[in-house]
Amino acid sequence: MDWLGNVVFEEREIENERLELTDKEANYILGPNLTLKNCTLVLKVPAQRLSLKQARFIDCTFEMKQELKNAQGWLAASLKGCRFKGRLSGCDFGHWPEYSNLPWYQFGAIEDCDFSEARLDGCRVHGGDTRTLRFPRWPCFTILDPVGNSRELSTVQWPGNIGPVVIEDLASYPPSTTALTWFATDFAKRSRCTPEELKAVIEQFDCIVF
Repeated sequence: MDWLGNVVFEEREIENERLELTDKEANYILGPNLTLKNCTLVLKVPAQRLSLKQARFIDCTFEMKQELKNAQGWLAASLKGCRFKGRLSGCDFGHWPEYSNLPWYQFGAIEDCDFSEARLDGCRVHGGDTRTLRFPRWPCFTILDPVGNSRELSTVQWPGNIGPVVIEDLASYPPSTTALTWFATDFAKRSRCTPEELKAVIEQFDCIVF
């Protein structure tokens, strides 16, 4: 760690190691030109203390020891065969071309990743083939191709304020958005309905995985 509190991993390949990114005073910078293979990364830092810049993760496991909120750095990482455990909210993964002009954000990719042991709320996937991804099951649910399916999803009556607040907004999402996952318990509470009322509607759509 240098005097600025930065812990930097760059310009190297790390394999079969466990990295604990848990120092609350540290800024963790992963990249550029970093490749991690078969590593376990334990994260217990807020998004503003985690920076990913052209980092490549292959067959790695990410364990969230506290909820990771609004982390957009995943858009600057290439993820292949990785597993996620723990809580994430407001995070974006994959390739979102218009997100930033900074060059490392064109590096984002996601393939063959497993979120089945994670709790995702308001998390999106951009680009990539969602058929290679495993999403968490109920009480999480995932809308596939939310932009393309927005018109069909607006044809039914949603409980609470989901229709005007959430469904009508899907058409304005970035065109790169291929999946959107919510945690039904919190989503229903915010939307003034119950998870049961919500599930009764999402069961009608083949484009929703739960």
